[in-house]
Amino acid sequence: MKSAVRVLVLFCLVTAGGVAIWYASRSRHAGDPRTLVVYGNVDVRQVELAIDGSERIAELLAEEGDRITSGQLLAKLDTEKFELAVALAQAQVDMQQQVVDRLEAGSRPEEIAKARADVEAAQAIAKDAKREYDFTLNVSKSGSATQKELDDTLGAYEAAAAHVKAVQAVLQLAVLGPRQEDKNEARAVLKRYEVELAQAKRDLKDASLYAPSDGVVQERILEMGDMASPQRPVYTVALIDPVWVRAYVCEPDLGKIHEGMTAHILSDSFPNKRYEGWIGFISPTAEFTPKPVETRELRTKLVYEIRVFAKNPNNELRLGMPATVNIALDQSPRTVSGDDRHRADGGEDQVKDH
Repeated sequence: MKSAVRVLVLFCLVTAGGVAIWYASRSRHAGDPRTLVVYGNVDVRQVELAIDGSERIAELLAEEGDRITSGQLLAKLDTEKFELAVALAQAQVDMQQQVVDRLEAGSRPEEIAKARADVEAAQAIAKDAKREYDFTLNVSKSGSATQKELDDTLGAYEAAAAHVKAVQAVLQLAVLGPRQEDKNEARAVLKRYEVELAQAKRDLKDASLYAPSDGVVQERILEMGDMASPQRPVYTVALIDPVWVRAYVCEPDLGKIHEGMTAHILSDSFPNKRYEGWIGFISPTAEFTPKPVETRELRTKLVYEIRVFAKNPNNELRLGMPATVNIALDQSPRTVSGDDRHRADGGEDQVKDH
């Protein structure tokens, strides 16, 4: 009796396996040899969003399940420290700007006028000292002035002449203004302060987290009061665009499809709706490494991943949803445009209406 049961169970397993193989072989074309039918699941990109700053979280503005739009504010750190840094950097820029403006403007007209007046006064004193020296020299010839008196008047004249040269040099410097090297140094210091101000403003801006694209919040990882950092994600977000069906094609059918072919997508959730799509990616490698010695049967079991991107205007196709893809095989080859080409290497993909 037990052996009969074993035989019956073995027969059922063999029969079920044969039916499964027959159904898989038939379902590739769904009864129409001009149509390839593949099955897969809806997939989207997921991103982990972190705040590019180290401080405690002051605000969290999105909850799990919320639909968010590109540029929407999601979270914010305590910004007091960043605001003070901006204020300090701004004060340094303002102070150094005054230094640069002063050097660029050069000497004031009043300073130049004063320097010219000093030159005229020194010249008058030198002229009077010269007259006194000439008079003493003449009277000394007749013995009416001593040698000491002559030496004193000569010394006063030479001192007055030297003073004239000194104030003339001061006037020349006032006319020329500051040295070019001083101006360059002041501009360099100003530029450094401006860079520090820009960095402080960037740090203040980075204290807020914005949505990079439209999507749905899947998980809120941190809470208010938690210490945030660039290494600690705050949210996990599923991006709404692009949406694709990840499916697999058997090796014999691989040569019948190419990137850019249009397709139609069906789902169990909306059985009466058909979504337009196109093949945006075909994997260059099989999903597993075959054995070193391949038989004909083994080669037919190789499968390759494809991505069929979908138009999903009402966001009805959701992550993980089972889907059926119908691909008409009588399409003429065409060059895939940049809007249609989608890669699996993590690059940015934009789904556009065609």
